[in-house]
Amino acid sequence: MPFDCTAESAHFACSLGLVLRQYARELDWADGGVVELGTGDARAVSEVVAGLPGLAVRSWDVDAASVDEARAVVAEHGVAGRYTVEHGDFFAGSAGSPARTVITNPPYLPAPDGDLQLPGLWGGPDGNALLLRVLEGPWENVVAAVASYADPVGTLAAAADAGFRVASFLAMPLELGHYSREPKVLDRIRELVDAGRGWADEDSYMVAVALLTRSPRIAGDRSAELAGALQLPAVPVLAAA
Repeated sequence: MPFDCTAESAHFACSLGLVLRQYARELDWADGGVVELGTGDARAVSEVVAGLPGLAVRSWDVDAASVDEARAVVAEHGVAGRYTVEHGDFFAGSAGSPARTVITNPPYLPAPDGDLQLPGLWGGPDGNALLLRVLEGPWENVVAAVASYADPVGTLAAAADAGFRVASFLAMPLELGHYSREPKVLDRIRELVDAGRGWADEDSYMVAVALLTRSPRIAGDRSAELAGALQLPAVPVLAAA
């Protein structure tokens, strides 16, 4: 079953569209397309593809039911020719792709295990397992949602170690929802916050959609600014970089 959050989906769609437009020449997504980890309900990316006629996205999701629903959404937006959704493992399917850019709004609920109300939202013990795996891959650019309670300190440190810089980001607050408040998830969030590895208050957290790049064509590094937007102390992030 695909997860649906109107506010988060709108934030991801708006941010992704702005990044792809602003950096169209540097990312050169018109040549080789873009790959996506985790299709979800496909609404956010369908809107982006519809608004960027030169954009082609190849996406993978491990949940068969989600893939069926996503394909219907893609068809509704009239972009099935440029947004393909495949059932399977992203890392296996995208191997050898000419795309230099990967986009993802990955599952990021932190919990000791994936026995959750919606298991597809589990992001590993710290919430960032899939994103860390993406950062270990061959892509030159990663456009990803980064949640303030899913060990963003570790994510930014891993990104720096892999040669990535934060070129741009857009951040907004979101309410802690039903799935974030599941007891084992909320307990793990509090552990990460208490350890200085994340941020959330009683009602909300932050999500940033960030462009992480290794491209020499894109200048600057806003890692410290992103840490601040996620309400994190800057020192651990700068030390890792």
